[in-house]
Amino acid sequence: MKTLFNTSTKLILLSAFCFLPSAIFAQEKTKDSTKVNQLDEVTVSAVRAKGKNPITFSNLSKKEIAPRNLGQDIPILLNYLPSVVTTTDAGNGVGYTYMRVRGADGSRINVTLNGIPFNDSESQGTFFVNLPDFASSLESVQLQRGVGMSTNGAGAFGASLNMQTKSYQENAYAEIANSGGSFGTRKHTLAFGTGLHNHFEMNVRFSNIASDGFIDRASSNLFGYFFNANYVTQTTLVKVLAFGGKEKTYQAWYGIEDPEKLANDRTFNPAGMYFDDNGNMQFYDDETDNYTQNHFQLHWSEKWSEKWISNAAFHYTIGKGYFEQYREDEVLADYNLPDFQGNTVSDLVRKRWLDNDFFGAVFSLNYKTSKTDVMLGGAANRYLGDHFGEVVWTQYYIPNTNRYYDNIGNKDDVNVYAKAAHQVGKLNVFADLQYRMVFYQATSFRFSDVNDSFRFFNPKLGLNFDLNDKNSFYGYFGIANKEPRRDDYENGSVKPERLFDYELGWKYQSGKVKITANAFYMNYQNQLVLTGALNDVGSPIFTNSGKSYRVGLEVESVVALTDKLIVNPNVTFSQNKNQDFVFQRDGVLQDLGNTNIAFSPDWVLGNRITYMPVKDMQISLLSKFVSEQFMGNIDSEQSKLDAYFVNDLNVSYEWKINKGIKSMVFSALVNNLFNLEYESNGYFYTYDDNWSNPGSVTTIEGAGFYPQAGINFLAGLTLKL
Repeated sequence: MKTLFNTSTKLILLSAFCFLPSAIFAQEKTKDSTKVNQLDEVTVSAVRAKGKNPITFSNLSKKEIAPRNLGQDIPILLNYLPSVVTTTDAGNGVGYTYMRVRGADGSRINVTLNGIPFNDSESQGTFFVNLPDFASSLESVQLQRGVGMSTNGAGAFGASLNMQTKSYQENAYAEIANSGGSFGTRKHTLAFGTGLHNHFEMNVRFSNIASDGFIDRASSNLFGYFFNANYVTQTTLVKVLAFGGKEKTYQAWYGIEDPEKLANDRTFNPAGMYFDDNGNMQFYDDETDNYTQNHFQLHWSEKWSEKWISNAAFHYTIGKGYFEQYREDEVLADYNLPDFQGNTVSDLVRKRWLDNDFFGAVFSLNYKTSKTDVMLGGAANRYLGDHFGEVVWTQYYIPNTNRYYDNIGNKDDVNVYAKAAHQVGKLNVFADLQYRMVFYQATSFRFSDVNDSFRFFNPKLGLNFDLNDKNSFYGYFGIANKEPRRDDYENGSVKPERLFDYELGWKYQSGKVKITANAFYMNYQNQLVLTGALNDVGSPIFTNSGKSYRVGLEVESVVALTDKLIVNPNVTFSQNKNQDFVFQRDGVLQDLGNTNIAFSPDWVLGNRITYMPVKDMQISLLSKFVSEQFMGNIDSEQSKLDAYFVNDLNVSYEWKINKGIKSMVFSALVNNLFNLEYESNGYFYTYDDNWSNPGSVTTIEGAGFYPQAGINFLAGLTLKL
């Protein structure tokens, strides 16, 4: 039970978010939108890199996102950024989707929404399925690779993804967007805004996304919403936001282990499978994941003078949901249930629940002149999570309300930082010092009670040198520390991790050519690497690997070949190694030497060729190559995930009317244009077998794969009023 956050407290917080706007909305119209735009950027400036910062990053604007925003989730929309690899359970980019950056999975990628942490506090993962159609409310996205800037929430061990929602709009607008395509996929979005009037402006969006999925029964039914109200003057910006969603997805996280099915029945989904009394294969209709998440944010940015700007934000996220499973031949005693007339084993249906609250505050104070930029800031956040399970049916009887486990996970996360950049001639000197404290309490039926605390010092230092108007060079060194996840305690991997990140880069910009190249060396201590295996709820299992490293080169460029033809290639080459990796095989502990880190391909290439034959029309060919990778850390041939090269074709055209309807936007997307059969994700496991040959131990290996859809399409029409 929660002792620190009861229902009355929730109501007080919700009331504050609801009634605060009425106290501040009612002034005359702003006169200087440029100053206000500067204020709007303050909400994310604490976690975003700027042009002269020695940070490796890529930006993506709402204009660049829009042509492909036809129902697929945010990771898929970011697929063509450097060092990014994406995958999806359902095979077509709707529902549960994931991304890796430099081989680091979602729990290593720090994600913030307007500077507010988004990663789940316990698993440290990011579940974009809980924010359906969030891309339609984004202003811009920045992906920092490596340790990057100090940011709030879980530590960045591969990248930081900073998302900023829509700014205020000067003029009233309305948009109706509908799209549909393969696998019964459809998206419906209604958005409108009041425009700025008497210092007040409001935006609203409602969305519904549904899909049958490429994989059997991998259906999704998603509802999302977004609301913000802004109070704007030349020196003040107050933003109140409420957004979130409700998702129901049929489970598709088991993949395919049978090679014959992978070759001949690529859409097979074992989730919900059971056998009836006659031995016939059946599938349980409600083998689903159900979750609702609502976010509330209040931001206040104030420009006190030409040099001083402050930002304070308060946030509250509430989430609740469960996944339901049909289980065959379960021991009733394991669920605290009585037997039935001597029957101790039964088929049953269980629900596993998560009920959590996350709230806190972030702040920053910024002093800025033409040569100096100093920021002081921090955050204090609290997470309260209830984990419990219920049995709702057995084949012999329907039990009374029964919780067969009831556990908690509470986490406090506090950080303070100071960052400064100073220009000395052609040299920009950057320093960023963060002190972070984490306090975690947890109970579980799988591990002993946890009462841990961690204190981390995370310094970052860098230099940026402008050689001339076209060329600049930067160097960066940063240290990051990271606490274990809840599942790591279950698996016995409870050591905190440390990363030393070295970056050396070159930026070139001249007329129609822009190039960014950087070399990186990421040296880890006690890195929690993916073993390749999954636990019984489809979550990846990690293990401490001792010493490991990632070293590589990234190149990103934009070249305007003509006024109508632009190419945007990027390439990453890296080596990702566990050092002196020890593994027990066939009952003997073996030193395997340097092995490849799981899910870390040597080559990741992306390209976008955009042709604009006429005004307001663009045709883009998007390509992605990912070289072969291992799904485990022992370089087993059985754990190999084959290389793949996928191409998408994207077309958009805006017909400007300006008569009642401002414009109509036609968009079309053909995914996997050449109908490639490929798998972008999988799992690998081992276990010791001493039954088949008593007196000896044999290590058995197994693997599963997640097939992705062949050629498929989406098309949409947006009316702008």
